[in-house]
Amino acid sequence: VQLVESGGGLVQLGGSLRLSCVASGFAFSSAFMTWYRQARGTERELVATITSDSKYASYADSVKGRFTISRDNAKNTVYLQMNSLKTDDTAAYYCNLRWRGSEYWGQGTQVTVSS
Repeated sequence: VQLVESGGGLVQLGGSLRLSCVASGFAFSSAFMTWYRQARGTERELVATITSDSKYASYADSVKGRFTISRDNAKNTVYLQMNSLKTDDTAAYYCNLRWRGSEYWGQGTQVTVSS
């Protein structure tokens, strides 16, 4: 299993970014996918989850209405569209998979929101 995130960077307050996570090594179209984030000195926080068929998505209260998780099963890719970014959104963002009793993480992509 491999999860590779991209799309992070430096963005101004109120700006937007789209993160991508390309997955391989498992049946992507059968798996729920999740984005987490971790700011320096804090616990890792669940941001958003999407079902395998994209029918349902759930979000942390802190990002509801600003972030959208989506996926393209043909491309084995899950996305996180982040709008109206705040300085509190500054963190490393990680793609996560729980599959057949194991948990997998990507290497993370850093998002920094400047004021």
